[in-house]
Amino acid sequence: MDLRIISKTLGRLLLVESAFLIFPLIVSLYYQESDSKAFLITIIITALSGLLLNLPKIKKGIVRYKEGFMIVGVGWLIVSLFGAIPFILADTFTTFIDAFFETVSGFTTTGATVLTNIESQPHGILFWRGLTHWLGGMGILVFTLALLPAMGLSTVNILKAESPGPSPGKLVPKIAKTAQLLYIIYILFTVMEIVSLTIAGMSLFDAFTHTFATMGTGGFSTKNLSVGHYNSIPIETIIIMFMFIAGVNFSLYYDALLGNFKTLLNDREFQFYFAVIIVSTLLITININGTLNNLFLSLRQSSFQVASIVSTTGFTTMDYSVWPEFSKMILFILMFFGGSAGSTGGAIKHIRILIVFKYIKREFTKLIHPNSVVSIRLGGKPVPENIVQNVISFVLIYFVIFVVFSLILLTQNLDLISSTSAVAATLGNVGPGFGIVGPAQNYSGLTTFTKGLLSFAMILGRLEIYTVLILFTPFFWKD
Repeated sequence: MDLRIISKTLGRLLLVESAFLIFPLIVSLYYQESDSKAFLITIIITALSGLLLNLPKIKKGIVRYKEGFMIVGVGWLIVSLFGAIPFILADTFTTFIDAFFETVSGFTTTGATVLTNIESQPHGILFWRGLTHWLGGMGILVFTLALLPAMGLSTVNILKAESPGPSPGKLVPKIAKTAQLLYIIYILFTVMEIVSLTIAGMSLFDAFTHTFATMGTGGFSTKNLSVGHYNSIPIETIIIMFMFIAGVNFSLYYDALLGNFKTLLNDREFQFYFAVIIVSTLLITININGTLNNLFLSLRQSSFQVASIVSTTGFTTMDYSVWPEFSKMILFILMFFGGSAGSTGGAIKHIRILIVFKYIKREFTKLIHPNSVVSIRLGGKPVPENIVQNVISFVLIYFVIFVVFSLILLTQNLDLISSTSAVAATLGNVGPGFGIVGPAQNYSGLTTFTKGLLSFAMILGRLEIYTVLILFTPFFWKD
């Protein structure tokens, strides 16, 4: 394992983070609030640490699997540690675990918060919360990849370790160019939503922060009541549209920009993702209409909440924990579905769910025709057997972690609903759950141990489990 490559890459990562910390500093100075000092000190600490790690001299080399896993696993930990510093220095939180939990929740685009009064926070802190979503959504290391060619490194294994989905790939032959194209598309949608929300009546500050949270599928709002604070149909419609967009594989947008819209429309995962949203919305609309007694309001609330949960954004417009059990069960199931592979959404991903369904269908076929050779196909193309096995093992270990973590939380004096939904919401990077971690409450009342465990769950979910767990295996550290 080449520690010099790891050190230099992590150093470059911290330099990128320190550069982005300048933006909340500017916001703080503009509003003349007390958190400007906290950001200035953090920038200095982060930049100096980055320069120190960036000192090792390296020649042209390859980031192998081990270096890739170390860079991504440790990278997400250190950006969260340094990103938590402003929360401590600005007295947003009195304990480090709360600051760390909030920062991890931001970078992993989970949106689970321990802030009890969001609107009392200075603008710089609120802007930083939102910006962590935007950076973590596409992947802060994906952004850093655009800077790595100057180091002369082959970085495909960093992309594989950080990118969501069973088979991350390149849009163009060069990884750095792929990273640049992804971020160009990401920035394009970001600008479009900011402009749209501003026209719809949001302040420019709120438009920025809510766009960061939408495109990153994070869910941190600047309001205690989340998007429900605005009670605006145009604002909700715009956010629904962009939550849907953020949950789609971004490589499909690249093809669409090249004029190949059929690739998007014919993509099996996109079709499945769209169908799940439509069916879930209709079922919940019918179910909650008996409570709300207003069909349009029922459709409005269900469409927003389904888009929010399935994209793993976590915005809310009302307390869905008071909905009928049938509707809450659908939302709970959607916490496991998540967005598409290659999107900024979390959880298992629709492509894996689709492959599991096709795998089950194949097993039934083999019961009838035991000697038949049946391949799993998506869009007319066979899925390689190694991908199928990888998907099955991923889904299995995902649910094993869900069960184990839920059992651990039950030892922390949490009820069954709160425990299971807290794990599902953090492991799936959704944010709010049910019970004491529902949309009308937050994670502030949990124990220090529970917050630490759920912080680990958020990182596990964002990096798709294997990237983190492999660091704890003995054979990883053997030459």
